[in-house]
Amino acid sequence: MKEYVILVDKNDQQIGLMEKIEAHEKAALHRAFSVFIFNKKGELMLQQRAASKYHSPLLWTNTCCSHQRNGESNLEAGKRRLQEEMGFVTEISEVFSFIYNAPFDNGLTEHELDHVMIGKYDDVPNINKEEVEAYKWMQIADVKKDIDENPSIYTAWFKIIFEKSYKKLTNA
Repeated sequence: MKEYVILVDKNDQQIGLMEKIEAHEKAALHRAFSVFIFNKKGELMLQQRAASKYHSPLLWTNTCCSHQRNGESNLEAGKRRLQEEMGFVTEISEVFSFIYNAPFDNGLTEHELDHVMIGKYDDVPNINKEEVEAYKWMQIADVKKDIDENPSIYTAWFKIIFEKSYKKLTNA
């Protein structure tokens, strides 16, 4: 089944649909989301992307991320993908959005208007091994330090979010 992304302008107004791989080949601006789940200790749940991912395999990143489907709200999409990747559902809220452009060595480019959402969860996830290799909990200050010391083990968008919006995440 072909997967489509929602093409948007810089104001997040939908301007069309495009097959996901084509959007990444053409660096077309499209809608996306990133979910950050914290526990009551203030730790962030990180996921290591599965080895089979078509870009950024085995890199560490936020709890989950993906693309909204046509007609799906940001929060509906975030909850759906959290369930699909991490095996749980929890309440989430959108805290900010931003545009980034990150080319990859394989010729693909992530050019996304990314909606960042946060939520709380204190149990053990039931990870989908087709999507997620592993997970771990880390204090957000330790994540920032590790990104600075080991940038090559993290996804491009995750590093951009931390660089641009670290204070928004720590105050969320």
